[in-house]
Amino acid sequence: MKPEKCKNSKAILSLLFIYLQLIFMAGAARPDYIIVDTNQLTCFDNSNEITCPATGEVFYGQDSQYDGTQPAYRDNGDGTVTDLGTGLMWQQSPDINNDGNIDIHDKLTFAQAVAGASSFNLAGYNDWRLPSIKELYSLMDFSGANGTSAMTSVPYINTDYFDFEYGDESAGERFIDAQYCSSAEYVGTIFDGQPGVFGVNFADGRIKCYPRDTGHGGSPMDFFVRYARDNTAYGTNNFIDNGDGTITDRTTALMWQQNDNGSGKNWQDALAYAESLELAGYDDWRLPNAKELHSIVDYTRSPSTTSSAAIDPSFKCTSIIDEGGATNYPFFWTSTTHKNGPDESYAAYIAFGEALGYMQQPPMSGNHVLMDVHGAGAQRSDPKSGNPNDYPYGHGPQGDVIRIYNFVRCVRGQSTAFCRELVDGGDMDCDCNVDAIDFARFARDWLQAACGNCRGADLTDDGSVDLNDLTKLCSNWLFGL
Repeated sequence: MKPEKCKNSKAILSLLFIYLQLIFMAGAARPDYIIVDTNQLTCFDNSNEITCPATGEVFYGQDSQYDGTQPAYRDNGDGTVTDLGTGLMWQQSPDINNDGNIDIHDKLTFAQAVAGASSFNLAGYNDWRLPSIKELYSLMDFSGANGTSAMTSVPYINTDYFDFEYGDESAGERFIDAQYCSSAEYVGTIFDGQPGVFGVNFADGRIKCYPRDTGHGGSPMDFFVRYARDNTAYGTNNFIDNGDGTITDRTTALMWQQNDNGSGKNWQDALAYAESLELAGYDDWRLPNAKELHSIVDYTRSPSTTSSAAIDPSFKCTSIIDEGGATNYPFFWTSTTHKNGPDESYAAYIAFGEALGYMQQPPMSGNHVLMDVHGAGAQRSDPKSGNPNDYPYGHGPQGDVIRIYNFVRCVRGQSTAFCRELVDGGDMDCDCNVDAIDFARFARDWLQAACGNCRGADLTDDGSVDLNDLTKLCSNWLFGL
């Protein structure tokens, strides 16, 4: 008598070929969370633009060397713009008072921005909302550059489609005061215990948590607003623990390293680490770009409220002892250069722990106090190389802590609509093909029930791996790039 395992294998193979006839029957799910590429098109070393390096050369593996879903917009001619990648529709101009100028008079407090969404009517639509931080960040364009003035800067948003102005210097603002408000309130607090709300600054290319209510000098904190509609599922993750040290997000079609690298590296070494990583049988890992890494931030979590990093618990995040001697969590490098200042010596990172800074209390007193100034989930930037000791009180107006040696969490796969649909339909190894490797992974959990997500094999999300899942896999068999 043949072993039971062989019997099961034959039965599975028979079912596979029977169900191949259903190849066009199962529909693919809507790609709700496509990560649009950063639009960074050039390469850099530690300080300057360079010719893009070849595989194996130093600085290989940076943002511009991996293409994702390219930015694509449609001007609808009615004051709205549709993002053809994310499916979101946007208010084209932040000119809220409709006086033809974008200035300080168009800014709203957080409370006003939230309330204004319910009564906002544009182009015949009345279902506008204040965007989530992930929705708002989808518009970030890293072909931008933050110079020393508005004249020497390039906005971090596509101004061919979206109206934009820098801060209103005639009204006493800085030129970089172009912060846009999201709906994401920080679960922790910033500065001296203030409630905060996350926003994107399209003038300087950052995400920060800003005081929700009280701004500089005690005046109300106000923001530009760009309302959104459509695709209400955008930014929602669906993580699958593959049981092999990797995590797949079925909504983005990206596979992630479950553990981080465990120690700090400068940017050059972070790129090299990612390019050389072999994990779970894959050798095509890379350092994620800023928008990819941001996609896995969990804004319901923070060190002060959940005693964790701002990331789903299915990931493992190394704890650190921060500059103040407290337990915290690292900053993580991205492959994206942040053109901040006179050269290209900074790269973007995501703070999965508190985004600390040294604030002088009282102001101008010389008494520097370390505190969470921008919140867990902020996107800031660090010098790509150098000595952190050269920045004893950080850098910038909030004294942003400078570490330089940041952690790494690698990624593989492509966040495109095509690949996203295949991941939902059987591409279990995120290579944008449904083939024998995926079938082998699927077969591990055949006829399993009550197995959670069954390492991704439960394609229909009904709690078991059965003929319905096999039908869905077979509908995409041998289909891919």
